[in-house]
Amino acid sequence: MTKKKSTEIRKNQIKKAVLEIISNEGIHSLSTRNLAKKVGFSEAAVFRHFKTKRDILLSIMNDVKSDLMLKLKDITSSDLSAKEKLFQFLCNHVRYLIKNKGITILLFSEAAHLNDSQLKQDLREILELQKKLVSRIIREGIKNGEWNSTTKPEVFSTIYMGVPITLNIELILNPDKLKLNNFCKKMFYLLLKTLK
Repeated sequence: MTKKKSTEIRKNQIKKAVLEIISNEGIHSLSTRNLAKKVGFSEAAVFRHFKTKRDILLSIMNDVKSDLMLKLKDITSSDLSAKEKLFQFLCNHVRYLIKNKGITILLFSEAAHLNDSQLKQDLREILELQKKLVSRIIREGIKNGEWNSTTKPEVFSTIYMGVPITLNIELILNPDKLKLNNFCKKMFYLLLKTLK
């Protein structure tokens, strides 16, 4: 295994451990000591891969941009109907957040509490792009006669942004009861009701 590949594997282990700690123990438990223990190597080794906690957070932001946002862009640009695009967009978004539990808590709390302009800017870009993509799907559905022409895509996209918040609440309060397909279908049904 090359050194570069080994470094990438280690970095991914660290980022995954950060999200697991936040998801399972809360953000207050995210310390260098706890992180090093979780990944199974020294605190110094953690900082050989990331110079600061901020670097870890920025790397996680970049993962969201490259992994989640590219997938959501692909769905928005696909040949599916607007209704099917919205469903796929929603379910892929939810699937990503479930797979990366803790990411929403981490991004919002750290960007706000650290008052870090780069973290806030990255988070703002991610949220604005999500809203832009949802608005595009809604405009397409209105144009094709799938949804009510009085629907305001920008307002709907803001309503859509409540889905990750609702998911977070469910993940915290009912982690064992949350079923991806049921959650997607429920949220999709509610979203469709607002489009009629």
